[in-house]
Amino acid sequence: MKPTKKQPLFIVTGASCVGKSTLCNELFINEKEYIVMESDLLWNDIYNTPEDDYFEYNRLWLRVCANTAQAGKPVVLCGCRVPKQLENLPERELFTHIYYLAVVCDDAVLEERMRKGRGVSDDDWIRNSTDFNKWLKQQSNENVSYPITLLDTSDISPKQAAIMVDNWIMGKKP
Repeated sequence: MKPTKKQPLFIVTGASCVGKSTLCNELFINEKEYIVMESDLLWNDIYNTPEDDYFEYNRLWLRVCANTAQAGKPVVLCGCRVPKQLENLPERELFTHIYYLAVVCDDAVLEERMRKGRGVSDDDWIRNSTDFNKWLKQQSNENVSYPITLLDTSDISPKQAAIMVDNWIMGKKP
């Protein structure tokens, strides 16, 4: 089914424990002009295909978001993904535009959130999250085809972050 009411899609991404899920919960509580969805909702090990950059999982999510947007509101999809995983998919044509916002924080803050806040002790997981956090920060400063807006949550509350993301969405919403 091709959507008749194309909408923009808003992606809120970030490393593990950076605060994106908490921020998205705040958005979910107050949403009126858009629909917030958490991408972990449909996760299943059959989609655990890093060798193809989670191709089928991302295709599924784009179809879900496009069909949900038929309600006349854009979708905000919260979860870990990057533009190269979405922009070349056939389902990309189902949206007028895809906007990317990365939730980031200082490396020391991220490590503390992982170790103390979530009880993560796996050094590889912590290193991978910190590396992804650094990569996201770097992408916003480079001349990239698909710009990524950064939101640093190191020193702000989830409510403050949600207000900032809401303003970002409303500034881009048709």
